[in-house]
Amino acid sequence: MKLMSEQPGLVCPIPIKDYPKVVLAHGGGGSFTHDLIEKMFRPAFDNPILSPLNDGAVFPGHSGRLAFSTDSHVVSPLFFPGGDIGSLSVYGTVNDLAMCGARPLYLSAGFILEEGLPMETLWEIVQSMSRAAKETGCQIVTGDTKVVDKGKGDGVFINTSGVGVIEHDRNIDPAQVRPGDAVLISGDIGRHGMAVMAVREGIGFETTLQSDCASLAGLVQDLLAANLPIHCLRDLTRGGLATAMVEIAQSSGCSIQLDENWIPLCREVSGACELLGLDPLYVANEGRLAAFVPSTQAERALHILRASPLGENASIIGRVANEEAGLVTLRTDLGANRVITRLSGEQLPRIC
Repeated sequence: MKLMSEQPGLVCPIPIKDYPKVVLAHGGGGSFTHDLIEKMFRPAFDNPILSPLNDGAVFPGHSGRLAFSTDSHVVSPLFFPGGDIGSLSVYGTVNDLAMCGARPLYLSAGFILEEGLPMETLWEIVQSMSRAAKETGCQIVTGDTKVVDKGKGDGVFINTSGVGVIEHDRNIDPAQVRPGDAVLISGDIGRHGMAVMAVREGIGFETTLQSDCASLAGLVQDLLAANLPIHCLRDLTRGGLATAMVEIAQSSGCSIQLDENWIPLCREVSGACELLGLDPLYVANEGRLAAFVPSTQAERALHILRASPLGENASIIGRVANEEAGLVTLRTDLGANRVITRLSGEQLPRIC
């Protein structure tokens, strides 16, 4: 069944028979999001700058290359252990720019406020954004505010867009990944998603589980300053580590082999995922990155990451191979090989 447009000759390729309306999974970063992008947004907006579908757009400026990215934030609750929607909205866009190899410079901030939101709550969010922007060296230089009727906005939604400058001649994107590359991550996974979910569900831990919400720009600048041949960077947000690996494998035309025993996971996240029946590989992060570098440079990159408090739990978790294109496998602690696919459905809605 196809939905016919009012304009002759135009059809909608989205399978509306199965999904005639938007569902939460369309915003989860997994297979539903992928279908929405590939079947609706990409055909409508396709151009050479958009085509790579990286974390941000890279294009020439007057005196070098620039990176541009945008992100919308609808996290619930607004405040969670280790962060809030304000700091998250700054770090999210800063990190997307950093994954392009850029030094973030300027941000915009668009607020959609719900009628009845306490001014004290808005003040706390704005102050948190201000602190995060100063920490990252960015300036919030423009913005917009809209107010919607009570009951139609869930407090506050924030969109941030950002511009950064690329101060080197390297191309950092999934297309540069090569067989023989090592796969590194900057720390343990799943903290952000489980910290937010713990607040929602009232799950208690012996110690408070903190989100990993943080700026990754400093880590990236440390790697760049060491003149490492970085092939690809990716922050592990919606869809978690697993979805990021599948996206990179499919974009590069390579296969990726991971080892479960090498992936760092804290006891609280492991326990919460087991309690809720969730796979930590798909749980969102907001302060973790994956880096692809030639295997000969892996130990050097690992040393640089571990020199920062944000990367002290960094690990080499796998390698890139020249086998079935787009295939991601995980060697489990039992010695079996598990095929990793895109997240189907929505594990944790409203997580960022």
